[in-house]
Amino acid sequence: MKQALRHYLLALQFFTRIPVTGRLAAWVGYSPAMLRASTAHFPGVGWLVGGLCALVFWGLLLGLPPVPAAPWVAALGCTVASVMLTGAFHEDGLADLADGLGGSHQRERALEIMKDSRIGSFGAIALVLALFTKVALLALLAQANAYLAVLVLFAAHVTSRTAPLFVIKGMAHVGDVAGSKSKPLADSLAWGSFFGGLLWWGLAMGLVMWRWPTAPWWAGVLGAALGLAWMARLLHRRLQGFTGDGLGATQQVSEVGFYLGMALALS
Repeated sequence: MKQALRHYLLALQFFTRIPVTGRLAAWVGYSPAMLRASTAHFPGVGWLVGGLCALVFWGLLLGLPPVPAAPWVAALGCTVASVMLTGAFHEDGLADLADGLGGSHQRERALEIMKDSRIGSFGAIALVLALFTKVALLALLAQANAYLAVLVLFAAHVTSRTAPLFVIKGMAHVGDVAGSKSKPLADSLAWGSFFGGLLWWGLAMGLVMWRWPTAPWWAGVLGAALGLAWMARLLHRRLQGFTGDGLGATQQVSEVGFYLGMALALS
């Protein structure tokens, strides 16, 4: 349990802005092997980030006046909270991937563009569309049922952080091997870590199904799975593997897919 806690805190340190510093960081430690082991806790990071964002969403829905604009403000507020908690880590990956794939059809040139920290027109468009789509879908779900929307938000964060595990397990890492932060994740993803991540996801889905057993959770999972499949095909066809930016983009697309699947099923 002590080792598992260290791996979980390392995942928090890697994927969020939640402070794991000072003596706590020294106790956690770091090594490429530990980072690989922390892969099992990526969906567990979704538990914390999704839970905090769900609290912000629910609090705003309760505190705002009951007017049509309230769900939009709440959806925007929880999206801002998500970006602040993660430092736009995954959104940055989506923008970089869009710039690379949109900027060149040549694999090596696309990988080179993705290493540029400056955002281009393709990345800006992808980022704006992704954020606006998330806000719009969350507002729509909140108008249908506020409490269900809160549960969907939590489940989407956990599910979307499970999706990259399939990419890591099934594809090769490409790009700047020496300078990539995601390379240690790709050296070896043990089956134990993979199934550990699935356990985090299964517990989250069990929780939301217990709270609302009649909701069409299958539709959200299907939407996220279709987003994962589309991203995996895109990465394989254009890059013949994945990069850290590709993993971030996969999380974003799967999150949107979960919201969209639930919204369509509720209709």
